Parts: sequence; structure tokens; C-alpha cells
Amino acid sequence: MKAVDKLIQRQKLTKEEFIEILKQQDDPDIRELLKEEAIRLRKHYYGTKVFTRGLIEFTNHCKNDCYYCGIRRSNKNAKRFRLSQEDILACCENGYELGFRTFVLQGGEDVWYTDAKLVEIIRRIKTLYPECAVTLSVGEKSYESYKAYKEAGADRYLLRHETADEQHYEVLHPAEMSLANRKQCLYDLKKLGYQVGAGFMVGSPGQSVETLAEDLLFLQELQPQMVGIGPFIPHHDTCFAEKSAGSVGETLFLLSVIRILLPTVLLPATTALGTMDPQGREKGLLAGANVVMPNLSPLKTRKQYDLYDNKICTGDESAQCKNCLAQRMESVGYHVVVDRGDSLNK
Repeated sequence: MKAVDKLIQRQKLTKEEFIEILKQQDDPDIRELLKEEAIRLRKHYYGTKVFTRGLIEFTNHCKNDCYYCGIRRSNKNAKRFRLSQEDILACCENGYELGFRTFVLQGGEDVWYTDAKLVEIIRRIKTLYPECAVTLSVGEKSYESYKAYKEAGADRYLLRHETADEQHYEVLHPAEMSLANRKQCLYDLKKLGYQVGAGFMVGSPGQSVETLAEDLLFLQELQPQMVGIGPFIPHHDTCFAEKSAGSVGETLFLLSVIRILLPTVLLPATTALGTMDPQGREKGLLAGANVVMPNLSPLKTRKQYDLYDNKICTGDESAQCKNCLAQRMESVGYHVVVDRGDSLNK
């Protein structure tokens, strides 16, 4: 049986079969077949709903030195900021009024925000907005830290693994970081009952068909509730400044593959996709995505949360233009809903 047929029948695939599928991404018939199946599954499980997440980028301080990231600790040109608890709550208040029912607290691995501070922020948000989901995206922590956040009321956790291939991980990260620890964090989060999100960059330096196959193999094993992928975009203050950006087309192909691999997954049409292509998010929805994440962060700090060059920070990316975003989603047959947007995969 061909690998594509096995994927569509949702049978477990081997690395070699994932490689076979990836090597066919330039075949227009295969692309269309997988896109149609991805849309069928997305509509079967979620209809035409698009779930929104209010993104709050609350700190760009980071103790890590990932080679691809604009807020890496060795970037002396980064203008650092931290939002206070009151700043964060003001973002939530604004977001709630705009119709957001999930808040995503995203930041670098900033040791200034101790567990006690994060627990207090989570508790305040859940007290004020008990029907809303709180998603954290604050990196690698201990099992005990994750447990404390969960007990405070955190519902979801995003931790992109970036690559599931050991050698490729070393190309992207300094020696003090390890893929084994990153994976362990994801398994800890699942054990604690979070809705868990993994993911990777498409077209990152050193990536190959083989490393992408490892990513898909890992997602098949992990069975996360969320997967975030987007094209790699270089940042001018990193050692990858001169590297080529990832492909929008390949990202769309992989969105379709992931939707078929994990039919009930929450799959964002990411900011990076919208940065690379003005119609990127619409194309993402038409490839199987069902989530968008407009920015609730204060306007004054959005430009400073500079993970990669030319990141869109205003206009439709801004939560304040939610109506514009809703109209754009409707233009391709989908509609934005006021909903927590929980995963069907418990």
C-alpha cells in the first residue's frame, strides 16, 4: 500500500513512509488529494469554525541562546521589556471585550517570572474570567513548576519541539540545551493533563526530508492536542541572518499532512505564515488549519517581541482589528467564533 493511502486511512506510518510522502509534495495531484482530505476532516470535526486565541507577549527576556531566535540572550540589540501583572490583566480585559475566550501568555524563558509570580497571574486571570482558557508558552520547566501552573488553573501549554532529530537540534541550539529534555517536558505536560501543543519551523537551517519525517513520527507518537508550524524566517541579529526563509507551499502541504495524521488537532494558521504571504492565514485555513492568534499585547511592546524579521504586528494581526480578520476568514468560507475552542482529543 502506498504511504499516501496509509496516511489517508490513518494507519500508523514508518519514517520511510513519511519520507515517501514528503518527497511527493511537488506532485500537484498529491497536494490536492491531501488538501481535500484535510479540509474534509477539519469540517467533519470542527465545521467551518475558526477559533481565536488572544496572544499576550509578556516578556522578551530569555535565558536561552537558540541560534534562530531574535530574543536570544546574546542579542545585545534587543530592546527588552516585561509586562506587569496589571498590564497582562488589562490585555485580558480588552481581549474579553473583543470576544476572546482563550488567552495565550507567551514569553522567553525569563527567570524574573518565578513560579510564584506566574501562579498568581494565572489565578487572577481564572478568577476574573473563569469561563476562559489560559494557555502558557514559557518554555522548559520542571515537572513541579508545570504542576503548580496546572493547579493554579492553566489549561494548555505550547512548547514547540522545533525538531525531533538529535543532530538537527544541535544545529539550531547551543550545547546546554537538549532535545531529550524538550521531549520530556512535553510528556510531563501530557501526564499532568494539559492540552499540549508541539510544533516546528519549516525550512530551518539543516532541515531535510529525513528530519521532517522525524518530526511527523514524533507527532504521531506524542498525539498532541495542538501543533504549531510556520515557515522559518531569519532574524538579522542571529547567526542564521543570511539563511533562506522556509517555503509557504511546503508549510501548507505539511498543515494538510498534520490534519490527516491528527484529525482533531487544533492547528493554527500562524503569524509566520501571515508574515511570509499576505494571504497566508487564509491559505492555512484552506489547507486544514482552524485557529488564528491575533495579538493582544500592548502596541508599544509588539515590535520588541522580535523573534524574526518583518513580523506583522499591526493591522489584521492586531486583536483590535478582529472584525477585519473575521471578514477575511469569511472570504474563504470560514467564520470566527466566540469559544474557548477546546481540542476534541482529550
